[in-house]
Amino acid sequence: MKEEIDGGGWYRMGQLIPRMGYFDQAEELYNELLENSSDDSERANVYNLLGWVKRDQGQYKEAVLFYGKSLEIYQKPLPDDHLSLGTMCSNIGQVLLRELGYYAAALKVLQNAYQIQEKTFQEGNQAFASTFSWYGSVYRDLKEYLKALDYFEKCLTIVRKTLPENHPDFGLTYSNIGDIHHLMSGYEKALAFHHKALNIQENIKRNPLKCATTYTN
Repeated sequence: MKEEIDGGGWYRMGQLIPRMGYFDQAEELYNELLENSSDDSERANVYNLLGWVKRDQGQYKEAVLFYGKSLEIYQKPLPDDHLSLGTMCSNIGQVLLRELGYYAAALKVLQNAYQIQEKTFQEGNQAFASTFSWYGSVYRDLKEYLKALDYFEKCLTIVRKTLPENHPDFGLTYSNIGDIHHLMSGYEKALAFHHKALNIQENIKRNPLKCATTYTN
């Protein structure tokens, strides 16, 4: 290995190390990069990586803190509708929802991400599908099932227009819709959607555990 690696090289190494499971070493490298960097863009990237590592370590509040620092730096030079800001908002929203259960906060940052997507993409762009799915997940956890169903169906509409029929996102979306119908006591509809999800999962040889979960549903 070369004795000296440029900033881009260090950043690429910083992405690789946590994927190998060396979280402590990655954090040590990131902190060193922060101490030696005077470039705001590089610092924002490193804070984003620290958020990623903390998330993988299960330290979710710290992950949100680092993601927030990255977002704060990005917000200074970038216009409010820049896609990078939308990505950062989405990262924060996912941690707030999935790991911490902070639903109101998750909805707020997801709304920011959605507004940026509206300014960046044409209506029906595949990027909206993920955001609608996250909205559906929030409202499902809040037991607002009609809202959840509406967002999952919006997600399905986009998936149908933008992805091949055997794409994994079909299976996930069908499963989500089936969950909502089950929670609303619509058992026949729930069964139909879960069968659709299972067919896709089996056809594309998805993770057996995922298929087992669908069988259970």
